[in-house]
Amino acid sequence: MDPTFAMCREVADGADLAVFSGGPFDVRAVVAGILSEPRQGLDLDAVPWGNYPHGYEVRQAVRLLRADGGPGVDATGVLSGLCANDSRAAAALAVPFLIPLAVDDRHPHRAAVLAVLSGPARARHHGVASREELLLHRNDPRRDAPDTHDGYGYEVTGYPAGWSVAAARAAITTHTSALLPLLTHFDPTVRVDAAYVLATAADPDHIIRTALADGFTAEDDAMVRAALLLAGAEITRAHPHPPTVTRLRERWHDRTEAPEARLAAAIGWLCLTDRSAPEELRRTVDALADDQRAHAMEALPWMSAASGTDEPGLLRCRRCMLHPDEPDPETAFWDPLFRTT
Repeated sequence: MDPTFAMCREVADGADLAVFSGGPFDVRAVVAGILSEPRQGLDLDAVPWGNYPHGYEVRQAVRLLRADGGPGVDATGVLSGLCANDSRAAAALAVPFLIPLAVDDRHPHRAAVLAVLSGPARARHHGVASREELLLHRNDPRRDAPDTHDGYGYEVTGYPAGWSVAAARAAITTHTSALLPLLTHFDPTVRVDAAYVLATAADPDHIIRTALADGFTAEDDAMVRAALLLAGAEITRAHPHPPTVTRLRERWHDRTEAPEARLAAAIGWLCLTDRSAPEELRRTVDALADDQRAHAMEALPWMSAASGTDEPGLLRCRRCMLHPDEPDPETAFWDPLFRTT
């Protein structure tokens, strides 16, 4: 009788998902209601957390973070853990409450909050490193029918994953203007994480893409330059923009560019075109993507998400995109554990 799983149970039994659209179990509708409220007036207890799987756990984590209480890593760990375990609905519900903390330089847990902020806005991307899937946003609420889950399927709880993704992206899009200044923050880690968050926002007017390009021009840190290129490529995958594709090609061509940025540009370019990889690109990636640099680039959330067992994200991208016939280390690791004798 737990209301948390009421909708999930009925949908699993064959109910039409559209029946629940806009109701108390639709996280998109609830987040839209939160976004209509003044930021300073957000009431944590007015939200129907109990309608969503693990909702009360998320409410408590947000309460601790808003009160500056407890170790931030424990509270944000609840959010990141749910997303990693494919249960995002309640975490998406938390995004409007987390954004004010992420943009507050005085908040003791702002870095930890920013790092997990866009977790609900990306679904089923861990271990994904192919040209077809990396940086891909399956869900675009401006184009897709409102009562579908847009290719994301269902979360492990039975909740439609596309609804969680759409709700989180709507919150981030609404607060784009508050998040953009983080691209010029003094801390390079904040700049990287801000780019990762902003890459999930809708950007039909190219406001974010322009800020990323401007930031790249002024940026000296190689890892941040790589992050800005990957963020631009991710947004361009959702909102096609041929000049961005051209700029990415120029960047991986440029031998004076930082190796991390050249690799990011090559990966972004491969994801935005179906053209065969030029031989020059193959040589460039193979020469630059060594073990040491691959481990260093795990600092980029795109690469850490793409990683697999015994294979950093950069090397996984190189193998999947350019050398698909090479054996998968993850398969080699797991197969003996499940092989019958």
